[in-house]
Amino acid sequence: MKGRDGVLCLLTDTIDAGILDAAKGARVFANYAVGYDNVDVRAATKRGVLVTNTPGVLTETAADMAWTLVMAAARRIVEGDRFVRKGRFHGWGPMILLGVDVCGSTLGIVGPGHIGTAVARRAQGFGMTVLYAGPGSSDEIRRIGKETTLDDLLRRSDFVTLHVPLTEETRHLIGERELRLMKPSAILVNTSRGPVLDEKALVRALKDHAIGGAGLDVYEEEPALAPGLAKLENIVLTPHAASATGATRGKMAVIAATNLLAALRGERPPNLVNPGVLGRRET
Repeated sequence: MKGRDGVLCLLTDTIDAGILDAAKGARVFANYAVGYDNVDVRAATKRGVLVTNTPGVLTETAADMAWTLVMAAARRIVEGDRFVRKGRFHGWGPMILLGVDVCGSTLGIVGPGHIGTAVARRAQGFGMTVLYAGPGSSDEIRRIGKETTLDDLLRRSDFVTLHVPLTEETRHLIGERELRLMKPSAILVNTSRGPVLDEKALVRALKDHAIGGAGLDVYEEEPALAPGLAKLENIVLTPHAASATGATRGKMAVIAATNLLAALRGERPPNLVNPGVLGRRET
């Protein structure tokens, strides 16, 4: 980091006080992600370093991935793929890989922000009842669904999908107690941040069939998995790929570079996370 005027960093890079001190003289850290829980924003602000992110661009793509996991877990798509590839499919049978219906069921959205709202919008096509809990609701999601408490949402939903940022308040938001509130047939999907969910508690819940299944795109100790998670059949696992389309990742790259270059030119970056730095500089 020494001698760099600006840094483009990934969500897998931990930008803490030590890194910021090593990069003394850097004016900006441009995060190639919407979330910036990997950056110590307070420490950056204290040092007068700008921090930027790439909001908005991956909303629809991430919502598509949440729905991909909902459908894959509900209809046991990954299990079915393995079943066929292993030569175990010998013809139609009335009890082969029975799943659960999505159409007409109840969807619970934890975190009704931009992505949560996009997920709710898609639920209308499946005739679902939509419940939501958490801050950040919009007029659109209020038209589509009904606000309730987290506990009530967990008890009533057939599918629960997580869309909250990682903060100290949301770390292990879903743990042993919350999982045991869910229906035995319910499916949990997480495309937000891994530590929002207590992964070890999830392994126990899936082993005990306290819930019906899960779909994860993010992990608590990413890229490592909680012991036993990969051995379970009633879960779909993807490699943090919610924004992984060529178009979306390309747009993220352009936004991150635009933020970086604007800061290096002495301009206000379009997606500034800590605008307080500008005030410090002006004084």
